[in-house]
Amino acid sequence: MAEGPFILLGDTVAYRLLGLAPDSHLGTAVQFFVMDTAKIFALLVLVIYLMGLLRALMSPEKVRAYVRGKPVWAARASAIGLGAITPFCSCSSVPLFIGFVEAGIPLGVTFSFLIASPMINEVAVVILFGLLGWKLTLLYVGAGLAVAWFGGLIMERFRPERWVEDYVWTIRVGEAQTQAPDTTLAGRHRYALSEVREILRRLWKWVLLGISVGALFHGYVPQDWVATHLDASAWYSVPAAVLLGVPLYSNATGVIPIAEALLSKGVAIGTVLALMMSIAALSLPEMIILRKVIRWPALALYVAVLAVSFTLVGWGFNGLI
Repeated sequence: MAEGPFILLGDTVAYRLLGLAPDSHLGTAVQFFVMDTAKIFALLVLVIYLMGLLRALMSPEKVRAYVRGKPVWAARASAIGLGAITPFCSCSSVPLFIGFVEAGIPLGVTFSFLIASPMINEVAVVILFGLLGWKLTLLYVGAGLAVAWFGGLIMERFRPERWVEDYVWTIRVGEAQTQAPDTTLAGRHRYALSEVREILRRLWKWVLLGISVGALFHGYVPQDWVATHLDASAWYSVPAAVLLGVPLYSNATGVIPIAEALLSKGVAIGTVLALMMSIAALSLPEMIILRKVIRWPALALYVAVLAVSFTLVGWGFNGLI
């Protein structure tokens, strides 16, 4: 998507309507906020609508049924792939975790889905591509898939079944009678519009929060400070980014404007990737909900596996690029 109209809108609002100076901190921050808000929401509406037209209805029950009964390696690949293309955020993925357990799907496979689902989805990928280019998009998606695959394998080695709360094993979810989806063009159009409304309802505040954080960083953090403290040679920047991401609950889409602002200031790409992954997959709300279905040892192991994985990914990319 061409950025010209959005840059023009940002310039008009910040510099002409509000009369802010282009070289001021506030002017730069407001211009970034207006430009990115218009650009990201335009992309969101377009991508969600098109995916709603093209994608078959993908309910949690269908996801569970698709994974069930496959060999472990195929089930893991299917779970990660479905996690990447289904619009479940970290908190809405946790109830599906219970459904996976109830269906007898190996817990290592279930954790792979739980990692992939909030980190990667088609909406975030398209917006990431539109704002930051195909190279960073491929890096983020590839790293996310690798973390989901190996993270689930590592969790599996520790036999996490012993740490699942007893009541989860006793749950028996009946086979729901689902109405066949309307596959006519009109039906798909109605479904696509409902997807736009529902996903925007869930995302808008996190997207605005991410844009606000990105705008403040873009406008107020000096380039020299970034070069000194967040350079690729600063080893501590990656684990610090992972720790910082935990309380900043958002989703993969809301993280993108923050990444855009960080990269524009020269923050190392591995540090940015580690922060994006931590915000999307290691959030406090998810940990609180996940604690209701697994005990503290499993939760601590899950957090440790992801934190170490994100740190290694960040250090790796900082060393290679």
